Amino acid sequence: VQLEASGGGLVQAGGSLRLSCAASGRAFGTYAMGWFRQAPGKEREFVSVITWSGRTTFYGDSVKGRFTISRDNARSTVYLQMNSLKPEDTATYYCAAASQYGRDWRTYDYWGQGTQVTVSS
Repeated sequence: VQLEASGGGLVQAGGSLRLSCAASGRAFGTYAMGWFRQAPGKEREFVSVITWSGRTTFYGDSVKGRFTISRDNARSTVYLQMNSLKPEDTATYYCAAASQYGRDWRTYDYWGQGTQVTVSS
C-alpha cells in the first residue's frame, strides 16, 4: 500500500483544514487507517484512527471534539477534518495503515510522506 497525504498548509488559530490520504495498491478497505503527528523535538503523537469498515473511530485527547476522521473505501481515501485549530496543533501529519487499529505508531505497516500543518496565533 502506498499512501500520499495532502491538504496541509498555514491557517490562523480557530480555522479549519481537511487532510486527505490517498492510497494505492491492494486491499485499502481491509486496513485500519490512522493519523499521527510530530512536531520538531517531540515524539510522534497519535491523532486518530478509523477501522476498516469506518464504523469505529478513536481520537487522541488533545484533538477530541475538534477533529473528525472518515474514509471512503470506494475512493481509497481517508480524511481528517480539523476544526478549531490551535497553535499547538502545528506539526507534520502522517497517515498510516495497519492490519489492526490501535494508537501505537509502531504497529502500523505503511506510512505516507507527511503533510505540514502550521497554525498561527
